[in-house]
Amino acid sequence: MWILLGLILGIIIAFILPSQFAFPMAYSTYISVAFLAGLDSVIGGIKGGIEGKFDLSVFISGFIMNTLLAALITWMGDRIGVDLYMAAIVTFGVRIFNNFGYIRHDLMNTNQNLQTNETKINEDIKKEQ
Repeated sequence: MWILLGLILGIIIAFILPSQFAFPMAYSTYISVAFLAGLDSVIGGIKGGIEGKFDLSVFISGFIMNTLLAALITWMGDRIGVDLYMAAIVTFGVRIFNNFGYIRHDLMNTNQNLQTNETKINEDIKKEQ
């Protein structure tokens, strides 16, 4: 829950800040890849919470390291003239979709189990009457 609140707060602050605090267009690739890496960490944290394996220190270190590594790969690619940021985009994109798939699957199973239990309870109540 704190993760989502932090994400929402960050988005609100980004829209409220005046344009003089905006980053130059030259950094747009770095920022977008770093954002994607951060989003991957947030979605992975949600998945970890569902699995019951969430660890705040692992989340924070993963968030920072993934973001810095993605920006570093992008910077190195710019220096050697190769679009290495595409590798980061593909990797983080695949991970985000896999984690979303897991979250969706878990939510659907949970909902289906709740409906099945509700049906059984209603049948038991009818039998008792």
